[in-house]
Amino acid sequence: MKNYYQKEIETAPREKILEIQNEKLRKQIRHVYDNVKYYRDLMDQKGVKPEDIRTVDDIKFLPFLSKADLRDAYPYGLLGTDLKNCVRIHSTSGTTGKRVVAFYTQNDIDIWEECCARAIVAAGGTAEDVCQVCYGYGLFTGGSGLHGGSHKVGCLTLPMSSGNTERQIQFMMDLGSTIICCTPSYAAYIGETLAEMGYKPEDNKLKAGIFGAEPWTEEMRRSIEKSLGIKAYDIYGLTETSGPGVSFECEEQTGMHINEDHFYAEIIDPDTGEVLPEGSKGELVFTALDKEAFPLIRYRTRDICTLSRKECSCGRTHVKMSKPMGRSDDMMIIRGVNVFPSQIETVLLKEGYTPNYQIVVDRERNNDTFDVYVELNPDQFSDKVSDIQNRERSLEAAMRTMLGIGPKMHLVAPKTITRSEGKAVRVIDRRKLHD
Repeated sequence: MKNYYQKEIETAPREKILEIQNEKLRKQIRHVYDNVKYYRDLMDQKGVKPEDIRTVDDIKFLPFLSKADLRDAYPYGLLGTDLKNCVRIHSTSGTTGKRVVAFYTQNDIDIWEECCARAIVAAGGTAEDVCQVCYGYGLFTGGSGLHGGSHKVGCLTLPMSSGNTERQIQFMMDLGSTIICCTPSYAAYIGETLAEMGYKPEDNKLKAGIFGAEPWTEEMRRSIEKSLGIKAYDIYGLTETSGPGVSFECEEQTGMHINEDHFYAEIIDPDTGEVLPEGSKGELVFTALDKEAFPLIRYRTRDICTLSRKECSCGRTHVKMSKPMGRSDDMMIIRGVNVFPSQIETVLLKEGYTPNYQIVVDRERNNDTFDVYVELNPDQFSDKVSDIQNRERSLEAAMRTMLGIGPKMHLVAPKTITRSEGKAVRVIDRRKLHD
């Protein structure tokens, strides 16, 4: 039996989805043009009026929004409604420049939580489940989104937030958690800690995990599934577009279904902005079709992926996006070679190493240095320097095959790389300090 949270829309025929998208788009463009001066100015610069946009095929005539626009408009420049209609904000981590602050009406929150509910049900969640939410709460969207979605499904919700792993495990075991929601790196850490405490995967009652907020590979998925005894599902979202739940995996796990009744997706060439045909690899662009407080039109996510309308065995008809293959702005260019952290993680897990690693890039005498520090697990650790050096050389060769460039590998003792209870800090690029 297939499970859906809102079956009628999740399995709607393509014609019906398009009808919904076209109607919402026309309404949203008029709303934005009339209420958001920042965006009206962008449209006027391109010579586009609301009446020019009749269907989603016309969306290509509209200007893009970037994170730079969101920072320029901070805090209220992209607000699409009176502040009195807003009930909440969330914010990005703000690692560079100003934070991006997203506003929500109650209707925005209801829709967002419905999207998260769809993700939980797709992972097998029902009112009988105990859903442990270990994403951060507060300004971060992860905790609040899955928390609200869990409530809508009717799960018993454990609002744990991130951190305090011993307490996480105590509640997980004592209350019989069946679904866990967190970052994949934290899920891996919980699995590692459970093993250290003497628990086997079958000792917990978990059946599924919903993981997102950072890149992870198929190899890492299998590792987490093995350590926790679960099926691991991907979820995708951005603070700018509401939070997690923009798209989610079903049991087929061949991509994430985008909630197309709320978000219209495009794939563009990141250099030219040209819309690419279905199946092409490029940058993902989203239009939020019915967000009231913070309506984003053609927002450039910088995530690189593909879209597919191939029929899905789960019965859902919404387009699927691939797992992001990197980011057009996070991509590192090292000695002229494009490098994504996910490529490095793929090699490490394939070669039997832990997903606890850190990439350090620097510049010495105008030449890039490229170091990767990888934590050994206890049974790999050796006091013999020659053993470690041989392993490092072997890994360097495997990395060169994958990347076309050989990093300097450093295999370090267990527990020496700082664990993350939020987003893992995978890359330290010190070159920016010298520019």
